[in-house]
Amino acid sequence: MTWILLVLLYGILKGAREVIKKKSLQGSTVMEVLVVYTLLAFLMVLPDVGNATGVEPVFLFWIAVKSFLIFLAWICSFIAIDRMPISFYGILDLSRVLFATLLGTIVLGEILGVPQIVGLTFVSAGLILLNGTRRLPLAKTEKIETRYVVIAVFSCILNAFSGLMDKILMRSVTSSQLQFWYMLFLVVFYVGYILITKKKIRWIQTFKNHWIWILSLLFIIADRALFMANGMEESRVTVMTLIKQSGSLVTILAGKFIFKEKNIRYKLICAGVIITGIVVAVM
Repeated sequence: MTWILLVLLYGILKGAREVIKKKSLQGSTVMEVLVVYTLLAFLMVLPDVGNATGVEPVFLFWIAVKSFLIFLAWICSFIAIDRMPISFYGILDLSRVLFATLLGTIVLGEILGVPQIVGLTFVSAGLILLNGTRRLPLAKTEKIETRYVVIAVFSCILNAFSGLMDKILMRSVTSSQLQFWYMLFLVVFYVGYILITKKKIRWIQTFKNHWIWILSLLFIIADRALFMANGMEESRVTVMTLIKQSGSLVTILAGKFIFKEKNIRYKLICAGVIITGIVVAVM
């Protein structure tokens, strides 16, 4: 099905984005990356403004709410990515499956069949196994503080609510409308934040960070694919959320080959259990 392929593309690009986020943070602060990343992404969708008009005020309000959730989620996720191994974060990010599934069944009334229940069980087991990673020998640079785990999980919860809103909003707006206004509100929130907090941004140096440019481009492509999938009537939030997590393999492999992180074999086992759950759930 087309929507499954679109969500799979989103998942793979999402995994690549997590890796690039960590690379971009090696030369810029969290807020510098967030502000410039968001601004560049908005400039990339600006030419599509002609297709973004005609949105009713009530939907603009809810798009703004979605943007605010992502505004907070991105701050949390960037802080977590900056403070923990990318391979660990990539698997921990899979916990959004649990929250999105809960929201999909309660709010949208989606019914979990036997494959989805079995798949969710595998996903839960993989996350429980992952927690054991924190008790394995780690390099000094890989020590994981509990507060950053909590921050990462909070980001997952916010993303789950955002995913639910995508499905609901796409019943009334187009993918072009949602992406344009979503990005515009994000720019407003981040610019407003740095003005209120008087955060200093090294604009010239940050714009020279090529990783941020790549990050912005992948973000636009991935989100357009996801919004298109959400707009397809046969797509389901619970199944989509499971497919999205295919990107965890990208972060684990990057942890080994790019960042030289430890315990990759154990993390691959955890991810394998979770991916098995994903495959079972979409059968």
